[in-house]
Amino acid sequence: MKKTRVLIVFVCVMAVANFTSADTIRGIGMDFVTIGNPGNAADTGGPHVCGAVGYNYRIGKYEITATQWQTINTAAGIGGSGYWSGNQPAASISWYDAARFCNYLTTGNTEDGVYKFTGGSLTNIIDHELAGLTYGMAYFLPTEDEWYKAAYYEPNSSGYSLYANGTGTAPIAGVDTNYQYVIGTPWNIGSGTMEQNGTFDMMGNVWEWNETLFYGSYRGYRGGPYNGVFFDLASFARGNSDPHDEYPNIGFRVASVPEPATLLLLGLGAVVVRRKRKVLSP
Repeated sequence: MKKTRVLIVFVCVMAVANFTSADTIRGIGMDFVTIGNPGNAADTGGPHVCGAVGYNYRIGKYEITATQWQTINTAAGIGGSGYWSGNQPAASISWYDAARFCNYLTTGNTEDGVYKFTGGSLTNIIDHELAGLTYGMAYFLPTEDEWYKAAYYEPNSSGYSLYANGTGTAPIAGVDTNYQYVIGTPWNIGSGTMEQNGTFDMMGNVWEWNETLFYGSYRGYRGGPYNGVFFDLASFARGNSDPHDEYPNIGFRVASVPEPATLLLLGLGAVVVRRKRKVLSP
């Protein structure tokens, strides 16, 4: 019985630790960072109350690249052509097409997954925790809360920073991240400095769609673009647009649940149950 208790404590620690993982699915590889500390308080210090998430999840370490987009688009026939190339971020991708990209990763069907499309129209979005239980591994556009926490939450203080570099000082354009037109185009993913939760370019490069509905059918985006200014990168900056819109400075990154530590927890939980049964059996 003592071994059982040690196992449970070990797994719970693993479940809240931030770490990186990689998936290969539908012909593309994606790196993820686990965002732990579930049940954290929202950031109430700015104009938008954001960041509270009640579960562990993963978010893409990088923005989805043009090559990744084209690989899935060729296989799935989503339709959007994108704008940039190679390891530059995919952009000129509508919110609807980004959602279909996520669906294809989840189910192999662009119309079914976290986002339910019927007759070409969006009819439902599944709660992300439920989606993980439904599909085993679900991929989606992060909600504004999920995106905000991954960018601005300070894991060591349980507070929030103004910028994703963990400080109140804007990053250096063209060195830490890409904004103010210093490069002239988006640079290749991972070219700048790693941010406080293990991500790259949640400040600059391209705005990133999130799942959250603003008003009507309009969806949000965050993070600032290569052709923006420093305050576009700050935690208070956000935008929104019609989900059909395609702009060369708006792309996306993918999030996922469950994250690997949760899968480990579920798997070792089953082992613990079996051990208990063995001990208690006559």
